[in-house]
Amino acid sequence: MILQAIDKNGQPTEFDEQNLRGKTMVLYFYPKDNTSGCTKEACDFRDNMSRLTAYAEVVGVSPDSVVSHQKFQQKQNLNFMLVADSKHELAEKYGVWKEKSMYGRKYMGIERSTFLLNAKGEIVKEWRKVKVVGHVDEILRALQSLK
Repeated sequence: MILQAIDKNGQPTEFDEQNLRGKTMVLYFYPKDNTSGCTKEACDFRDNMSRLTAYAEVVGVSPDSVVSHQKFQQKQNLNFMLVADSKHELAEKYGVWKEKSMYGRKYMGIERSTFLLNAKGEIVKEWRKVKVVGHVDEILRALQSLK
């Protein structure tokens, strides 16, 4: 499956699931660009990127468009790839496209989740219903335990 993305330099690119192989990867799913929780999570990844890249690459995924991702990345000075999963194909594959509820209204959306993948593209750790505060530290502990 090939999806549109914005690379860590803000340039449009393509993302193929084969990109998940050959290196350790932190693949995190978030609901929406430029919302408070998603911005806080992305900035936490950004601010800890040097610690993370010692172990793995980071890729963020949401159903937002490439244009939305590009604006979000520029505004927040994000230093990792953002994948536009507008048809939620990757989200469905990882089981994070879920029915949600807000103010009594039900709708489909991303359940904030993170997956740690080994060089073969296999899931070695997963976090579901992620709470943003302290999450990057949890990931770092898991990455350090793999070495």
